[in-house]
Amino acid sequence: MDRIEYIRHKEKEYHDACYDNYKLFEKGSWLYRPVKTVMEQLPYFKEKTNIRVLDIGSGVGRNSIPIAKGIKGRGEVVCVDLLSSATEKLNQYRKEYDVEEVIKLETVDIEDYSIEKEGFDLIIAVSALEHVASETVFDKVIKNMAKGTRKNGINCIIVNSEVEEIDIAENKKLDVMMEVNMKTDEMLYKLNRLYEGWEVRKQLVKPLKYTITRDEKDVLLQTNAVTYVVRKCDDFW
Repeated sequence: MDRIEYIRHKEKEYHDACYDNYKLFEKGSWLYRPVKTVMEQLPYFKEKTNIRVLDIGSGVGRNSIPIAKGIKGRGEVVCVDLLSSATEKLNQYRKEYDVEEVIKLETVDIEDYSIEKEGFDLIIAVSALEHVASETVFDKVIKNMAKGTRKNGINCIIVNSEVEEIDIAENKKLDVMMEVNMKTDEMLYKLNRLYEGWEVRKQLVKPLKYTITRDEKDVLLQTNAVTYVVRKCDDFW
């Protein structure tokens, strides 16, 4: 098993356990509520019909379920995730929350998903892009997101940088279970370069610390979470 396969195996273990032990929108995990920055984008499209939203790395619907409820009758949300456990749970939740006809499911690696050119008004990627195979693939996915965005459309990205994982009991640094782990400044430089000519609506870096479980051990995960929201301007070519 190579490094990428090992990381994805460990991430699958972590997410499967979370999806099995915590119900969507119940307290106790990060599934409790949608990301505030993501939901802040919806009023921008309040007068629009035929809205198309792409949720890259959608998981079980933390963000896509509320989005689907907000645009029900006016559009659709395409949800893409590598884990079949995620899309299976999301299939249940879209029925439970009465948005089955709004949400479309795709179980595929996000780097292999073909984004339709100018096919979406809003593309979100929350804690997903750091899980592509390399920085080269990272650039490719961002470029595809940009090409897949309609004029005046928005890309909303939240991505981890400078991640550290520390075994709490032994106070020892561990190998980070993320395929792409850039320095924060490098991440911001890359995003600004890839989205040159777009309007930056929001850009911030927030240091975060939280405890996760790996191999039945408590692990402290530290990261600089980068929030980056941009709009494709009218005159962008």
